[in-house]
Amino acid sequence: MANYAALLRGVNVGGGRKVPMAEWRTLLEGLGHTDVRTYLNSGNAVFASGAGADPDVLAAGISHALAGHFGFPVDVLVRTAAELQAVIDQCPFPADELEPKQLHVTYFDRPVGPERFGSLDLDAFRPEECRLGERVLYLYAPDGLGRSKLAEALSKPALQKGVVATSRNWNTVRKLAELTGGGGPAAG
Repeated sequence: MANYAALLRGVNVGGGRKVPMAEWRTLLEGLGHTDVRTYLNSGNAVFASGAGADPDVLAAGISHALAGHFGFPVDVLVRTAAELQAVIDQCPFPADELEPKQLHVTYFDRPVGPERFGSLDLDAFRPEECRLGERVLYLYAPDGLGRSKLAEALSKPALQKGVVATSRNWNTVRKLAELTGGGGPAAG
């Protein structure tokens, strides 16, 4: 068995796309996953599944099951414990020196190159900064995500086109790594 985290995109943040955590856990268990736990109310879950299971295949199966159960499509990203820990270890910002609300990670379903953001003048957003990693984007927003002009610019549909993306704050990034056994606190 191996540990994974499933990250749901766009649920429990507003109107009609509610995914109650108890039902989310039951759904994952019904798919044969074990040691299922949810974290927060934003669609994060950790679980164990067959060692070597392909995270993209797991994500597709979970997404299909969610749509069947809740009646609306839900984008799902699945990461292994090692992938979650690598995001922490490869953080280009001094995470230990920052408040967790200042650092966010956007997970992508595929590699994304800098050409996707070529139309943005990133220097115009300083002191905010972003850096690409392996299927992730790190965002440093000193005043928090809610006030971030760079986050707003990066979330424009034209920049997101064709890519499934979901963001988590640094506390959640670390906690998911910890819950999957990836460690969590290192980096920075």
